[in-house]
Amino acid sequence: MVTREKLLARIRTALSRSKAVALVGPRQVGKTTLARAFLPTKHPNYFDLENPVAQVRLQEPMTALEPLKGLVVIDEVQLAPNLFPVLRVLMDDKPDNGQFLILGSASPKLLQQSSESLLGRIEVIEVSGFDMEEVPDLEMLWRRGGYPLSYLASSEENSLQWRRNAVNRFVEQDLTQLGINVASPAMLRFWTMLAHYHGQIWNAAEPARSLGVNESTVRRYLDTLTQTYMVRQLQPWFENLGKRQVKHPKIYFSDTGLLHYLLGIRQADDLLVHPRLGASWEGFALEQVIRRIQPDQAYFWSTHSGAELDLLLFKDGKRLGFEFKRGDAPKLTASMRTSFEVLELTSLQVIYPGEIAYPLGEIATAMPLKQFGLEQDSLEARQALVKVSLPPRAK
Repeated sequence: MVTREKLLARIRTALSRSKAVALVGPRQVGKTTLARAFLPTKHPNYFDLENPVAQVRLQEPMTALEPLKGLVVIDEVQLAPNLFPVLRVLMDDKPDNGQFLILGSASPKLLQQSSESLLGRIEVIEVSGFDMEEVPDLEMLWRRGGYPLSYLASSEENSLQWRRNAVNRFVEQDLTQLGINVASPAMLRFWTMLAHYHGQIWNAAEPARSLGVNESTVRRYLDTLTQTYMVRQLQPWFENLGKRQVKHPKIYFSDTGLLHYLLGIRQADDLLVHPRLGASWEGFALEQVIRRIQPDQAYFWSTHSGAELDLLLFKDGKRLGFEFKRGDAPKLTASMRTSFEVLELTSLQVIYPGEIAYPLGEIATAMPLKQFGLEQDSLEARQALVKVSLPPRAK
C-alpha cells in the first residue's frame, strides 16, 4: 500500500479554501482511492457514475444534489456532462450547500462539454501515477510506469498484461465515453507510431503520410491523447533573441510503462538494448522533475544552429534550466553555456542516473535523479527548524 501523503495534503488545502475541487487525470491512477480518504464510497453523498444506481439517482440532478450537506463526491463526471450547469447553479446560488469533490478522467477543457463553465469556481488538481517521491524503486517505476496496478503487479508479466488491457480499454471504450469519435484501430496505430516520436520535435506531416490521412486529423489525434493525459506536448520557448528558433512542440509520453508497451518492450532486458533507451529515460526524468517542482510554466528551447535546452521551467519568477543525460559522467557543453547565458537562467542542472552530485564549471551542477529535490527539502527543513528555535524578541 502506497500512502500519497503530499497529494492528500494538497487536496485538504484545496478543500479548505474552495467550494469545489476537481481531481483530473487518466483512469486508474488512484483518484477514487484518494477520494475515499475523504468520503467512503458507500456514503449517500458519493456518486460513482459508472455505477447504474448512481446514474439513476442523478437522473434528476438538481433534486438529488440540492438537499445534500457536507462533502459530495462525483466520480467519473465526464460520463454526465449535463451535471455541469447544475453544479454551477448550486455553487453560485446555494452558498450554504456542501462542497464538491469532482473526479474526471480527462482535462478540464475536454470535460467542459457544457456551455456552462466552471472555470473560476473550481480548483483543479492533476493526479498522475506514482512518482519517485512516493515509491522506493526508481528503476521499476521507470520500467513499469506509475500506474498503481502496473507498478505494484506481482510480476513483470502481470504488469505487462495490465498495460495491454489499459491500452485496449482506452482506445475501445474510454474515448467513446468521452464523446470522441475516433476509430479504435486508427487511434491505436497512431498511438503506437507516436511512441517512436517520444522526446522528439513533432511535425504532423510524416505521421499523416504514414497513416494516409491529412495533417489536421493527426493533430486532432495528438490533441486527444494530450487532453486525456496520455502524452505531454512540451511547447517551445521563443523570444526575440536574434536566433532562428524551433517553434514546434516536443512529444513525451506521460507514463513510460505505456511507452514501453507500445514500443514492443516486453522484458526488462529488452529495454536496455532498445534504440529508444536514452529517450525513454530522459522523458521519465523530465516528467519527474516537472512533478517535483510544480512549475508555473514549462518549455524546451532549441535553435536551428544547434543550441538547445531540454527543459525550461518558470517558477516564482525564476528561470530554471535542466538537461537530461543518460550517461555515467555528464560534462559541460557549449550548448549548455549558450542556453545559460542567452536565456538568463537562475540555475542549470544536468540530471543523470548516477550517484554523486558535482559542479560543472561555475554555471551548472550534475545531479543524480534519485537525489533531485532532496537538497531543497533539507534546506526548507533547516530553515523551519531555525524559525522554531529562535528565541522571542525582547520588547
